[in-house]
Amino acid sequence: MPATPDNKLERGLSLTQATAINMIDMVGIGPFVTIPFIIGLMHGPASILAWLLGALLAYMDGFVWAEMGAKWPEAGGSYIFLQKLFGEQKWGRYMAFLFTWQTMIQAPLVVASGAIGFSQYLSYLVPLTTLQGKAISGLVVIAVVILLYRNIKSIGKISVVLWIITGGTILWLIFSGFGHFKAANAFNWDISGFDSSSLLFIALGQATLKAIYSYMGYYNVCHLGAEIKNPAKNIPRSIIISITSIAILYLAMQTMVLGVIPWQEASSSKFIASTYFEHIYGHATARVATALILCIALASVFSVLLGYSRIPYAAALNGDFFPVFARVHSNGKFPHVSLLTLGAFAFIFSLLFKMRDVITAIVIVRILIQFISQAVGIIAWHYRRKDQLMPYKMPLFPIPAILSIIIWLFIFFSNKWQYMVGALGIIVSGSLLFLILRNRTNTLK
Repeated sequence: MPATPDNKLERGLSLTQATAINMIDMVGIGPFVTIPFIIGLMHGPASILAWLLGALLAYMDGFVWAEMGAKWPEAGGSYIFLQKLFGEQKWGRYMAFLFTWQTMIQAPLVVASGAIGFSQYLSYLVPLTTLQGKAISGLVVIAVVILLYRNIKSIGKISVVLWIITGGTILWLIFSGFGHFKAANAFNWDISGFDSSSLLFIALGQATLKAIYSYMGYYNVCHLGAEIKNPAKNIPRSIIISITSIAILYLAMQTMVLGVIPWQEASSSKFIASTYFEHIYGHATARVATALILCIALASVFSVLLGYSRIPYAAALNGDFFPVFARVHSNGKFPHVSLLTLGAFAFIFSLLFKMRDVITAIVIVRILIQFISQAVGIIAWHYRRKDQLMPYKMPLFPIPAILSIIIWLFIFFSNKWQYMVGALGIIVSGSLLFLILRNRTNTLK
């Protein structure tokens, strides 16, 4: 289905708005639910290693995304990139289809994780039964779909407001800890609890997975490429600004939490930020902070669903997915069918899954199809298409892309085999569906 004035998206997002969308996607509920997991896996202050390795991976992979986003600023992000990198006929269309298929499963999981985190923190304010917590998660997804049912300029303004709340809350958390900070607690590394170096590396791989879940979102601006003003400059800038800012905030936040709360207590907390503020100010202020964290969780779900809803739209627009997903709302000019479908799946997933399992699945299922494939593809593109002008080129090429591949593989093979099998299962099922639909062209065209 060709792009027409009726289904074309509007370039209405400035650098500030695009960066705000990226950063609220990156922060969200992530660090407020993963900090205890990471501390527990690394047995205390050594957990900072996972945050540092996660930041390094975000930078290395971020350079890959920056190159592709500047070169191909279209709706759909990886869907477009994989086609361009692997050729727009046989292999490129296959890789792009696999990514779209993965997105229909993985994107609702990401949205569901934010909604589950919201209900988890709400239980600090209002005791909830398991059933009530599930109901709250589902209602969060519905509320966000309603918020997103409008044009992109309005969404850009909402995103800036949500980022002010997000950034302000994290800064409050960081600066509140100075008067209660104990350096001996924060920097007393003790890895003697690991029986061998191999167990330490496995723990680091699993902890880094949790950290990179919190960093994820630095690429969200690429999914909105068709809606970014001056994308050749603003997409790379947005990615680098987002990663730098968030890495500083995360490292400071993790250090402050360890300096205020004994790591054994922090590792078992269901709502670490609320526990932190309660240690410093008491229960009443902790309730206020928790309310702000709920706003952050809502902002994250908002940003994630916004970006991912553009992927099935882009695939359908190009004839590689079911045509109904190419439909754009007549007034708001946004892909409403894609938005509603992903929202429906996210609603179901938010009722079915637990936070720890969702986080691991979200990262593992994407490593092979998306992250490693893009890094390999961009390296091959440089050597195969030397005549092509790149509006932005990563520094020290190809070192960042190679490092990102190594770290992604380290994370992939450090986790339980069940998740790896699940990731391979998505590839196999997507491949079979691609073959079926390719032989029934009328289904897609």
